[in-house]
Amino acid sequence: MIRALTRHIPNNFANALSAVPPDPPINVAVARQQHLQYCMALAESGATVTTLPVDEKCPDSVFVEDTAVVVDRQALITRPGAPSRQLETDAVATVLDAWLNVIPMTEPATLDGGDCMLVGRTMYVGRSARTNAAGIAQLARTFAPRGVDVVQVELPSSVLHLKCVVTPLGAGRILLAEDSVDRAVFRDVEIVWVPAEETYAANVVAIGAHVIVADGFPRTREALVKARMKVHAVPCTEVRKADGSLTCQSIVF
Repeated sequence: MIRALTRHIPNNFANALSAVPPDPPINVAVARQQHLQYCMALAESGATVTTLPVDEKCPDSVFVEDTAVVVDRQALITRPGAPSRQLETDAVATVLDAWLNVIPMTEPATLDGGDCMLVGRTMYVGRSARTNAAGIAQLARTFAPRGVDVVQVELPSSVLHLKCVVTPLGAGRILLAEDSVDRAVFRDVEIVWVPAEETYAANVVAIGAHVIVADGFPRTREALVKARMKVHAVPCTEVRKADGSLTCQSIVF
């Protein structure tokens, strides 16, 4: 069974973190409609969706991906790099504990799940403003017994998370935005390219032959169809205002 853990959008989602205050501001009602479409796309892609209740103390809590990294049947509960987000992890840990072996990350480590991309048995981890060296080291120690090799990827300051520019497509393939991360980092991995002008669309959720992609990026959609993926396009206008996209709204395992 493939599971997808999501979380409802709180009333104060308009206060979510963003590099630049959005103008116009986040429309919470529209954000909830779009989130529902996202959850439906997960289900249509074959996932059993579990949605956690809202937490009004945590405006960013819809971005559940950042709270845990799952490999096989083990979950590392992270310490998100933004201190205001560290309250989000307890509820996630409680739910995952029913299905997985849960291990908590300890300070001074910080790590966001959005910086972690598993391809085969290699975990590429972005060294970003939210993920520090101690976090990467704890991640490596946690999953080394499961045969996972961790590769650190240095990110430019303009990139929030590794998965902002590259995401896994399954079958040893990745979707990578042009002019973002050096192709050589990913060794012999097969790459499906996203044109630089559609970089936002490089963040997708792939489940088997299905892929969920942001609506409004025709060249990326064309590349995914050519890669023989069944495409589900969903709107992301409101989460994008909070520097979010698709993978950050779920933990798929």
